[in-house]
Amino acid sequence: MLDRLLDRVLFGLVRRSSGRAIAAVALVLYPGIGVLLPLALSWSPAYLVAANITAVCLAASVTLAWFGLQVQLLNRRHLVEWTTDLRLLDSEEFEWLVGELFRRDGWTIEETGRRDAPDGNVDLRLRRGDERRIVQCKRWTTQLVGVDLIRTFAGTLLREGLTGRDGVFVTLTAFGSQAEAEARSMGMTLVDNRALYAQAERARRTEPCPKCQAPMVLDRSSRGWWFRCVAPGCQGKHDLGKEPARAVELLLLDR
Repeated sequence: MLDRLLDRVLFGLVRRSSGRAIAAVALVLYPGIGVLLPLALSWSPAYLVAANITAVCLAASVTLAWFGLQVQLLNRRHLVEWTTDLRLLDSEEFEWLVGELFRRDGWTIEETGRRDAPDGNVDLRLRRGDERRIVQCKRWTTQLVGVDLIRTFAGTLLREGLTGRDGVFVTLTAFGSQAEAEARSMGMTLVDNRALYAQAERARRTEPCPKCQAPMVLDRSSRGWWFRCVAPGCQGKHDLGKEPARAVELLLLDR
């Protein structure tokens, strides 16, 4: 239990921090707390060694957690870019892919689904400004989603203080007619097989912003072709000057 709590705190920190912030934290921990503080307080050699070891372990944990998160984010992006048959994904990878699709649409994602624990019908929590959404994912390949699951999900939304319009139900199959009617009456968003494949295809033709991960658009200036972020207040960009072949490919895709 304690290990899980520490993991949540650690990964919660690195998810909200940039690389520079993590580097600053590591420097504060070591040599700041690990060396300078004990020397300033004239600690004994034994306490100095203990503080040094503790600071090194903490700094390494924060740094490795941040690098691990970057690898996870890269893997999620690759799921979108390289997976053409979504049925090959397991349930966890399916949730990662769905989350990445929403991330590229400007949402901040919190993954709540766990293989070894119940998720309470909440696989993803989305935030974008003042907006909130909850996503339920069903990686089914044959069975239709019935009305009972829609009603159960509606109860989850009510428990979370949200309405039907704040719910998104995603599946690899389709929805029964009663399920569609029930969702329509509540304003719930349903994403079936066809809609999900179409959303993934659109996402593959965008470039995620290196700063905020929102989709960027292809643009041209006197210096050549480049991607620029259209998210409010973000100045992220990606110069394609050294990638002329990719710029040509993107132009052909847009035709």
